[in-house]
Amino acid sequence: MPVKTSTKVASPIIRQIKDSRDALDYFESVSLQTEDEKTQDIIMRFPTVYIHNWKESDDFEVYVGESNDVMVYCQNLADKLGVDPDEIINKKMDQNEDKYPVEKAKGSSTKYNEL
Repeated sequence: MPVKTSTKVASPIIRQIKDSRDALDYFESVSLQTEDEKTQDIIMRFPTVYIHNWKESDDFEVYVGESNDVMVYCQNLADKLGVDPDEIINKKMDQNEDKYPVEKAKGSSTKYNEL
């Protein structure tokens, strides 16, 4: 007997955020809080598809990131250890800036360790 499968696909959750720490902080502390609980859970627990538009060249890049998983990990760790989640997140963002320097990574699909 054939297994019934659903062909219904959920609508994507699309949010536009400027590429800056201030914009990300605002999104996480203000904008995200206005979303319903299910949408918040999806945004925070699942990988995100990022589309980065480069103003100088009108080019764009698309990649899948796991930043949301890092956020959940940081929140859980902060609760257990009694540390400031902002400190953990900012440290991770600084590490990513070092790991993926824009001047080397822009327009390239080369792995970070080969840049």
